[in-house]
Amino acid sequence: MNKEILNSEAQRFINDHLNTDINKLLLSKSPFKALSSAELAQQIDGKKRSEKKLPTWFNTPGIYYPPKLNIEQASSEQTAAYKSRLVLGKTLADLTGGFGVDDYFFSQKVEKVSYFERDEELSAITKHNSGILGARNIEFIVGNSIECLKSSNSQFDTIYVDPARRVQSKKVFLLKDTEPDVVENLPMFLERAARTIIKTSPLFDIQSGLNELYNVSEIHVISVKNDCKELIWVIDAAFEAEPVVHCAALSSGVEQNFSFTLSAEKELKQVDFSMPSNYLFEPDVALLKAGGFKSISNQYKLSKLNVNTHLYTSKDPMPGFIGRSFEVKDVKTYSQFSKDNKIKKANIISRNFPMSPEELKKKHKVQDGGEDFLIFCKGPSDNLLTIHTIKVQQ
Repeated sequence: MNKEILNSEAQRFINDHLNTDINKLLLSKSPFKALSSAELAQQIDGKKRSEKKLPTWFNTPGIYYPPKLNIEQASSEQTAAYKSRLVLGKTLADLTGGFGVDDYFFSQKVEKVSYFERDEELSAITKHNSGILGARNIEFIVGNSIECLKSSNSQFDTIYVDPARRVQSKKVFLLKDTEPDVVENLPMFLERAARTIIKTSPLFDIQSGLNELYNVSEIHVISVKNDCKELIWVIDAAFEAEPVVHCAALSSGVEQNFSFTLSAEKELKQVDFSMPSNYLFEPDVALLKAGGFKSISNQYKLSKLNVNTHLYTSKDPMPGFIGRSFEVKDVKTYSQFSKDNKIKKANIISRNFPMSPEELKKKHKVQDGGEDFLIFCKGPSDNLLTIHTIKVQQ
């Protein structure tokens, strides 16, 4: 960690060159004797990457940015704030500290956070930033968190771990293959804390996780702006019942939620199928990932367009629906639409349809944008439909 980065002239240079081509900067001579072009480029690139993902860091003077991989692997502020609501008690151990975004938000919920990180440089950077951000109740420990726990009798109220999903540059698909191995070490976690929270990739299979883990009380599927970001496993030492699946859709200060159990989803009868009525509903990706297709139809009393078309319909609006809502203006068969389409500007959505949005725009000469949405999908009888809609603001 080169503290020359933090001097006022270097900070001014970084802020003045946020829109400079990084590759061009790397080939240029550094204007500072104690700083290389590569060091300046890392700070500029890191700050730029943080502008939307980590606005608190971006807008705070004196932040030191690590290599881009550490920023890419960090939680966004929205997901970190959500996870901070899941912690129990007064003390928390983060076994995979990284850039410390989660810990900053955890520190606002508990009295003490113990941050573990193997990378001494990254730990020093995070410690500096935590001081700048005013998070002074974080203890920084450099070393292997698992070995540290094994060699001590430390107890915590909550343990948090975000295991690496790449081991020796290979992607892993089972929790027992992650680093650290959360399956092997789960008994120790349960002995040391009342609650353990595990973060996994949104691509990770929920049933696979349930096969490997136990005492799972909650599963949280988190999306940001309809992009699935994290799968969170809450494990409580004394819990033995079925976990509840919570879907959380976050977007610009708005949060939509839906909860269900996998057994209830399985036991529900198949939903009714129908042609589009007055309103059409597209579930958020968090719900699609969780697989609560029948549960949402049952709770909101919705019909579905097709068993493989994850779009729902009703004659009435559904305030609070987790996803996007559309008012239906017209419904045509795809062949009818192809013959007499007069809409030349619209947003194209393709669901369970043989053509992609790009192919449809090109074929029908439709320019992207505007207030209209054209939804191409299969109906109840596998018939190809084109539905003209306008998005309902919730």
